Order: sequence, then structure tokens, then C-alpha cells
Amino acid sequence: MKFANPWALLLLLPILAAALHAGSRRGSKFISAGSPLPLPSVPTFKTRLFSFFPFFARAAALVFLTIALARPQKAERGQIPPAEGVDIMLALDTSYSMAAIDFNPFNRLDAAKNAASDFIKRRAHDRIGAVVFGGAAMLSCPLTLDYASALEFIDLSYLNMTKADGTAIGDAIATAVNHLKNSKAKSKVIILLTDGRSNTGLISDPVTAAKTAAAYDIKIYTIGTAAKGASRLPTGNPFQPYIAIEEDLDEGTLLEIAKTTGGEFYRATNYPELQKIYEKIDSLEKTKFEVKAYATYSDRHQSLLAAALALLALTFVLEKTYLRMIP
Repeated sequence: MKFANPWALLLLLPILAAALHAGSRRGSKFISAGSPLPLPSVPTFKTRLFSFFPFFARAAALVFLTIALARPQKAERGQIPPAEGVDIMLALDTSYSMAAIDFNPFNRLDAAKNAASDFIKRRAHDRIGAVVFGGAAMLSCPLTLDYASALEFIDLSYLNMTKADGTAIGDAIATAVNHLKNSKAKSKVIILLTDGRSNTGLISDPVTAAKTAAAYDIKIYTIGTAAKGASRLPTGNPFQPYIAIEEDLDEGTLLEIAKTTGGEFYRATNYPELQKIYEKIDSLEKTKFEVKAYATYSDRHQSLLAAALALLALTFVLEKTYLRMIP
């Protein structure tokens, strides 16, 4: 709370002085305005009310009017986010091998979704988008500052979401680049997570797609998610619930993709490692900026004016009716 005209509060001094002076003479007898007769010698409720209410009601009204003249204002403060931050596209592998259970207690896809969601929750003022891929790639969530929506899109991702078998890493990069290339952000980033190697898609060589990303100043962080050795893959067959699949992560290509764009390659063999990788990328891709603060003020004198008018009106009505003295 602040006052736009604080000097007006000085007018309260004579009003308070007059009220104190009148209070010290409270025992004396008043004469009705417009009536030459003194009050009855035996005090009654009416005479007591008449002796102090009109004066003090008017004094209170003057106090309210004076404070209203000072214009009390309520301040609402906030921050203006920066116009430019980091634009991040998450490229998430949803091929069926991501169902492998080697990220206890999660399968690879659920572990990736949980870690990506934690990453999104740590961001501020950066746009987030998502691409999902398997044998094909498609946009799941456009770049947005609505993190609740981004989290919902990540949560709704499921195995074999693109309805195409295989792993099209080159197409995933190209799709993400297509939604980042015209961005005006200070930094543009793709975080690509997969458990396999590129074996299908329109772009057979994902490094070629990475070179296109580099041409648009887009950095790619690649994350390989697969435990060392064989892993269990659910089959849905009650007689043979799991089959063993061998590790098929192409670390060399993922490393080359990251190196081509100035990013980093990480290998996660369990869930805690995956969490730490996202935390590291989060710390690397922080934009330093000064947040501009603002304050808006809204006047709060209307209620004071209403109270003053109500007191004056009540005093006028009482003096003309119940407190009226007739000679």
C-alpha cells in the first residue's frame, strides 16, 4: 500500500486536534444547532447521542475524505520474462525396443518420459517442444511456454507411436530442425534420446541431418539409453512373457551427431544416470538474464469516499429526525 499524495495526510493533524479538544469537553452541555435551548439537565440516551455523534461523525467523515485525497493505492508486482531464451526440442524414441526392462523399476520409455518431465519442470522462460520417432518421425508438441501442455504430451507418448517399425534417427533430427530453424531464440537445442541405431527413414545418414542442424546453429545432445548386454523385452505372451534382446546402441553415430553440432553424447545404463544426464544438460543450457520487475498501482479510495458520504448522510438524517430539537 502506498499513497499517491502523501502530503494530504498532514490535513489530519487539525482534524485530530479538534477531535481531541472536543473529547476533553465531552462533559459540557451542547446546544442544538438551530436551537437556543440547552440540553436537559438529566442526561438521556438521546442527549448523550446528540452531544457527541454529529461532531465526531463529521470529524470521521473528514478523516476518510482526507485519506481518500491522499489516494491510497495497492501495488501489484511481477516480473517480465525475457523475450528470448532457449528453444528446446525433445526427440524421443518410441520404437518397440524401448519397452525393454533395464531401467528398474521402469522400462526404457517410461524412464525417458520421467526424466524428460523432470527436465521440463526445471526450465523457466524457455520454449519446449517434442518429436517422437520410430520408423518415422512426427511432431508431438510444438514449441511452447505452456509447460503443463508439454508435460501432458510427453506423458501421452507410447510405444510404437508412429506406427512404423525401425529407428529413423535422421528423420527425427530433420523434423526437429524444421521446427527450430526459424527460431529467434538465443540458443536452439535438440535433445535426442534413443536405444538403437538408425536403420530406416527418408534420411539414411543421421550425421547428414546433424550437419543441417549445425548450419542453423542448432546444438544436439544425444542420449543413448540401454543397459550393457542383453535386456528383457515383454512379449505379451503368458507362456513366454519375456524375450532377451541384445544391446544395439550405435554409440559412434550418436557421438558423431553431437560432435558435428557442438553438443555432447551421453550414455545412460540405468535410471539415476539418465536423471543426472538431464540435470547436466539443464545446467549447460541456462540463459543468464536480468529479469525486469514491474509494479502496477490501483486506487483504493472509493471505499473511503463511500464511508464518508454514508456518515454525512446518516448525520444529516438523524439531525433532521431523531436528534432534532424543537424549541
